[in-house]
Amino acid sequence: VDRSVLTLGLFYLGVMAVYFFFEGYPINYRPIEINGFLEVSYPSSTTLIMLTVLPTAAMQLKSRIKHSAWRRAVLLLIYALTAFALIARTISGVHWISDIIGGLLISTALDGAYAAVNRF
Repeated sequence: VDRSVLTLGLFYLGVMAVYFFFEGYPINYRPIEINGFLEVSYPSSTTLIMLTVLPTAAMQLKSRIKHSAWRRAVLLLIYALTAFALIARTISGVHWISDIIGGLLISTALDGAYAAVNRF
């Protein structure tokens, strides 16, 4: 198995650890109740997961898809899905803007660390 794929698996374990850390030590709660309860809201887990999975997929696929037109199309789709996820989470109203920004900053730091280790 390629080293970058093994690193990706470890990276996803790290993302899960970050997610469970914030679930265990709540910083903020949602602005609305879900099923009668206020859930942990910081950072936005959807933002955190989408902005770690999609960019790392793009990093992997950029070097693996040899046909340039297909590579551009796939990367464009991934970037569009990433933007859509961020915008949709922001306008959904189930998070404070600080939750979205927190998820964005944490995922950007994690993605940067992954890229540095794999030298994409």
